[in-house]
Amino acid sequence: MDRVQLLEHLQSNTRVLKTPRIREAFEKIDRADFILPEYRGEAYEDYPLPIGQGQTISQPTTVAFMLELLAPKRGQKILDVGCGSGWTSALLAEVVGEKGSVLGLERVPELVAFGQKNLGKYHFLQARIERAGEELGRASEAPFDRILVSAAAEKLPETLIEQLALEGVMVVPVRDAIVKITKNRNGTLETKRHEGFAFVPLIERKT
Repeated sequence: MDRVQLLEHLQSNTRVLKTPRIREAFEKIDRADFILPEYRGEAYEDYPLPIGQGQTISQPTTVAFMLELLAPKRGQKILDVGCGSGWTSALLAEVVGEKGSVLGLERVPELVAFGQKNLGKYHFLQARIERAGEELGRASEAPFDRILVSAAAEKLPETLIEQLALEGVMVVPVRDAIVKITKNRNGTLETKRHEGFAFVPLIERKT
């Protein structure tokens, strides 16, 4: 597939790309800018691709599905955990616009550098990628309106739930499901599971 065919596939065949602002982000942010040179010929195929260090850039259908669940809005403050190649951070930066902010966190130093280089192609002032610390997330900068996690946890990460703002949304893979968590105004949580996905594991502590 080429870039136009991928977008048509996401909108018409899989029907996972519905929100105009998210669709516009997929049109403006080129997946080819976030992959290794040896896989450039596969940039627009709808499957994961290796980015080194045992990690992958996720399948476009999965990314679109997760962003639709996350429902990011212009001006929001977003945490992107396990940002890898930086593709999701760039997509989110395009959605939130100049008045929003995106913090991408990655534990693998080589991928931090890779993601920073890729994100730099778009000159977003509202987005940055940094190396994750000992804690999961970034409590010192919480609360976040939205939290996206791109690696699978064994259970719901309580540390990240604490960093979610009231009326905020987190989308996180838990084992083989994608879970949407909404924190209500009174602090109670609503969860909805979507089964049948596969992700690399979330590293909650540095080794």
